[in-house]
Amino acid sequence: GITGTFHYGLQVSIINSPAEYIQNFIRETWLKRYGSSPSAEMVTLLWSFIVSIYSLGGLLGSSTAGYLTVRFGRKRAMLFANIPALLGAALMGLSRLCGSFEMIIAGRLFSGICGGLAQNVHIMYAGECAPRKLRGLIAITASTATAAGKFLGFALGLREVLGVEALWPILLAANAVPALFQFLVLPFFPDSPRYLLIDRNDKEGCI
Repeated sequence: GITGTFHYGLQVSIINSPAEYIQNFIRETWLKRYGSSPSAEMVTLLWSFIVSIYSLGGLLGSSTAGYLTVRFGRKRAMLFANIPALLGAALMGLSRLCGSFEMIIAGRLFSGICGGLAQNVHIMYAGECAPRKLRGLIAITASTATAAGKFLGFALGLREVLGVEALWPILLAANAVPALFQFLVLPFFPDSPRYLLIDRNDKEGCI
């Protein structure tokens, strides 16, 4: 769950670093398609849509969190959150190769779905699994991981790291790393005792 909230913080900050390069990519792609340069207003509109679509994805992810956690359990819900994260990373990472700024928009939407879902399920899963004495400490790992993700996003966006024109697709696809890590590691963790007892009526599994 920590990697899910880490992914959220990473995506929130990482889009600010290659803003100029993505806007140039929009202009170049538009020129190749339509034979004329887009207006400054159109570039601003598309860029604003790229930034804001993440929030819409977060709303969609948050809206489905309740259903998924009851239907499939907290652990599986977090596993499902990695699917849109990896899909979004693939779309954004391949956008320049495919010459499509629409792929960035779609990738941000999928990343937002992951972020909205992970933010809700992480706190629920961690709080229900933690020992009573450590419950408060475990619960704040969500905000800690988000802050760490934001810090890493800004660090990766530095020109000395990945914040250059040639590497901005890799920077946008960097959120695949925490999602893939969680996808590989989380299956070895137990499910929530509360989910097993109340939703599955599995008293033995809960104990």
